[in-house]
Amino acid sequence: MRGQLSAEMLVVLVLVLGLAIFLASVMFKSANKAADKIEAKTDSVLSAADNGSLTGAVGSRCASDSECQSGICDTYSKTCS
Repeated sequence: MRGQLSAEMLVVLVLVLGLAIFLASVMFKSANKAADKIEAKTDSVLSAADNGSLTGAVGSRCASDSECQSGICDTYSKTCS
Protein backbone atom coordinates (compact mmCIF):
# COMPACT_ATOMS: atom_id res chain seq x y z
CA MET A 1 0.00 0.00 0.00
CA ARG A 2 2.83 2.44 0.80
CA GLY A 3 4.50 1.77 -2.54
CA GLN A 4 1.33 2.64 -4.40
CA LEU A 5 0.99 5.96 -2.56
CA SER A 6 4.57 6.98 -3.30
CA ALA A 7 4.16 6.04 -7.00
CA GLU A 8 1.09 8.27 -7.22
CA MET A 9 2.98 11.10 -5.54
CA LEU A 10 5.84 10.61 -7.99
CA VAL A 11 3.43 10.91 -10.94
CA VAL A 12 1.93 14.10 -9.50
CA LEU A 13 5.41 15.51 -8.87
CA VAL A 14 6.46 14.80 -12.47
CA LEU A 15 3.30 16.46 -13.80
CA VAL A 16 3.79 19.55 -11.63
CA LEU A 17 7.44 19.86 -12.65
CA GLY A 18 6.55 19.44 -16.33
CA LEU A 19 3.91 22.15 -16.06
CA ALA A 20 6.35 24.47 -14.30
CA ILE A 21 8.97 23.95 -17.01
CA PHE A 22 6.39 24.55 -19.74
CA LEU A 23 5.16 27.78 -18.12
CA ALA A 24 8.73 28.99 -17.61
CA SER A 25 9.54 28.46 -21.29
CA VAL A 26 6.38 30.30 -22.38
CA MET A 27 7.21 33.21 -20.09
CA PHE A 28 10.81 33.28 -21.37
CA LYS A 29 9.65 33.45 -24.99
CA SER A 30 7.19 36.22 -24.11
CA ALA A 31 9.90 38.21 -22.32
CA ASN A 32 12.20 37.86 -25.35
CA LYS A 33 9.47 39.14 -27.69
CA ALA A 34 8.82 42.11 -25.39
CA ALA A 35 12.53 42.89 -25.19
CA ASP A 36 12.81 42.84 -28.99
CA LYS A 37 9.88 45.24 -29.34
CA ILE A 38 11.30 47.58 -26.71
CA GLU A 39 14.69 47.55 -28.42
CA ALA A 40 13.13 48.34 -31.80
CA LYS A 41 11.11 51.22 -30.34
CA THR A 42 14.16 52.59 -28.52
CA ASP A 43 16.19 52.45 -31.73
CA SER A 44 13.49 54.34 -33.63
CA VAL A 45 13.28 57.03 -30.93
CA LEU A 46 17.05 57.43 -30.81
CA SER A 47 17.33 57.65 -34.58
CA ALA A 48 14.58 60.29 -34.60
CA ALA A 49 16.52 62.25 -31.98
CA ASP A 50 19.66 62.02 -34.11
CA ASN A 51 17.73 63.38 -37.10
CA GLY A 52 16.59 66.39 -35.09
CA SER A 53 12.91 65.56 -35.52
CA LEU A 54 12.28 65.78 -31.78
CA THR A 55 12.97 69.52 -31.69
CA GLY A 56 10.05 71.83 -31.05
CA ALA A 57 8.12 73.82 -33.59
CA VAL A 58 7.34 77.50 -33.17
CA GLY A 59 5.22 78.01 -30.04
CA SER A 60 6.08 74.71 -28.36
CA ARG A 61 7.51 74.60 -24.84
CA CYS A 62 11.29 74.66 -24.41
CA ALA A 63 14.02 75.08 -21.83
CA SER A 64 16.98 75.80 -24.12
CA ASP A 65 17.73 76.85 -27.70
CA SER A 66 18.66 73.28 -28.68
CA GLU A 67 15.06 72.16 -28.09
CA CYS A 68 13.71 74.39 -30.87
CA GLN A 69 13.80 73.85 -34.63
CA SER A 70 14.61 77.51 -35.08
CA GLY A 71 17.35 77.33 -32.45
CA ILE A 72 15.78 80.19 -30.47
CA CYS A 73 14.02 79.59 -27.14
CA ASP A 74 12.34 82.62 -25.58
CA THR A 75 13.56 82.42 -21.98
CA TYR A 76 10.67 84.54 -20.64
CA SER A 77 7.74 82.62 -22.16
CA LYS A 78 9.65 79.31 -22.43
CA THR A 79 8.41 78.80 -25.99
CA CYS A 80 10.21 78.31 -29.29
CA SER A 81 10.39 81.40 -31.49
